[in-house]
Amino acid sequence: MERQQRKLQIETLKYERQINDGLMKRISNLLGALKAHAAEAETRNPAEVAFQAVMESAGSPQEDKPPPRPEGVHAQVEQPPTYTKMMATLLDQVNKELDEKKPENRYNAMVDEIGVHLKKVEDLQQELFKKLAELEKEESRKITSESIHTGFDSSYVNKSAPSASSAANKANDSKVELLNPNFSTSKPEGSGSAGADDDDDDKEVEASPDARKFARIKIGEYRESNTFIGLHPHILSEKESDGLLIMAFDAQLEGKDDFARQCVHQALLLQYCRALGKDGVALFFKRITTKGHQAQDVFFKDVQDTYYRIKNRAAEINAQRAADGASGEGVEQIQLHAVEPGTEIRITIPPEQSEDPDEQKARKIFEGFAPDMREAINSRSLDKVNAVLGKMKVEEAEEVVGLLSEAGIFSLEEQIIDATTTEGQEHLKEIEKKAASESYADDPE
Repeated sequence: MERQQRKLQIETLKYERQINDGLMKRISNLLGALKAHAAEAETRNPAEVAFQAVMESAGSPQEDKPPPRPEGVHAQVEQPPTYTKMMATLLDQVNKELDEKKPENRYNAMVDEIGVHLKKVEDLQQELFKKLAELEKEESRKITSESIHTGFDSSYVNKSAPSASSAANKANDSKVELLNPNFSTSKPEGSGSAGADDDDDDKEVEASPDARKFARIKIGEYRESNTFIGLHPHILSEKESDGLLIMAFDAQLEGKDDFARQCVHQALLLQYCRALGKDGVALFFKRITTKGHQAQDVFFKDVQDTYYRIKNRAAEINAQRAADGASGEGVEQIQLHAVEPGTEIRITIPPEQSEDPDEQKARKIFEGFAPDMREAINSRSLDKVNAVLGKMKVEEAEEVVGLLSEAGIFSLEEQIIDATTTEGQEHLKEIEKKAASESYADDPE
């Protein structure tokens, strides 16, 4: 029940993240349009100028409807309203606040109030990211007997950095319209884009080898970047730019500031080229290399803001890791446990002198383990095996567990309980109680 509830919470938070991203994009667009027309408001009717800004920032009708809810998420709540309705509600609130405050310059006050609302949504989004990270960390903490049944062919550790990617996308979406006001880049997560891969959201985002080469091109080498994109147009996909942002996050965690900034620059370069439409590549490089063009300020500010978001988040994570290491708590480990009531994980050592090909292969895997792991396996103690796994990095432990499963060293079997002893009777009662609670959860009728 706890696992199912946690998974539903994760799906709910991911969905709310999508809604917030779309709303923040709309608010940012409106703020940008209002600021761009601020000078006109001094000589024209401010209400008319504000209306014009609202219309310019409205986006396309295709993007007005929020993404559909995943199954089970907010099941008792109606489908969220369109972003246009959300913005109308926000503007109503802003106007009521302005009516109460009666500012001398209503136009500038409107810009300030909308900025306050944007900050509120951004703060809410940060809290959401924090909670989502906690839940995903808890979900990845243990490998259970469920994994043994499937041969460990699915990873329980999320190695990506969604918060960094999402923050970068938000920063980009709020600015790119200044390069081409008639093109809108935002879309609900999971929908397709030109040249984008239609991978499932659950799959790990990773830059392709070509995109990794592109990340090595220095900032400012626009002729080289332009030529590379021409030879490898597939890197213009959303998956590739997200992969480069994750590379930036990983590099920043390792203290490689310059390379992290370079990855952010190349990732946003791809996003801008994709966002500017059919001739986006040529348009971007023309504007970014034209001396004094305002596109340069917009782009480099976006790169700077996105990089500092990643840098700050990486610093928080490294500080937490250092604290966890000092206290001995909170460090992610791979540990094996039997989940099903009345079962236990049995350890079988592959025989040495077997003529069976499968057993020979299993023995070879066993002999390839480090001495401390072989010693733990020979003890046939799951606690000792877990102790060795706990000293490993998560990635290394996952690989070892996969080999243990491949060699058939682990198996699940019914636990034999001696009910003639007091200890056995108490153990049996615990198992029956647990089984009854799980049965009720499956069918409360």
